Amino acid sequence: MALRDIRIQGDPVLEKKCKEVTEMTPRMKELVGDMLDTMYEANGVGLAAPQVGILKRVVVIDVGEGPIVMVNPVILEVSGEQTGNEGCLSLPGKAGQVTRPNYVKARAYDENMTLFEIEGTELLARAICHELDHLEGHMYTEKVEGQLIDTDSEEE
Repeated sequence: MALRDIRIQGDPVLEKKCKEVTEMTPRMKELVGDMLDTMYEANGVGLAAPQVGILKRVVVIDVGEGPIVMVNPVILEVSGEQTGNEGCLSLPGKAGQVTRPNYVKARAYDENMTLFEIEGTELLARAICHELDHLEGHMYTEKVEGQLIDTDSEEE
């Protein structure tokens, strides 16, 4: 697989809605593999296809429990609330306080176009919501409460 360039906030592709994937072609499988490689190389927990310049409804997530591939994902249910620092590979070195659901249930296809449902809380719920926002052309910065902070100067 290969690493892809991550688009940075301000790139017009990040503001566009993505199209549904109708079949899992060899090219789409290559995209999924490249997205996983790119996410891991950048030390991210999620990556959406528009972040690598592809306007398709594909996201990859790994919150430490193994990779999750979501093709044509849809959120079915949310509940609760959590507020915490959120960052994005498309805005490196910055983070901000964002309130998201604490529980999310979603439906998607995997890399073999097998339909599945996933439930997540806390970080996984946050990651699902964050990545699905990218598919609609939205960045977390639209939801930040207060100011963005510089994470490059902080010890985590």
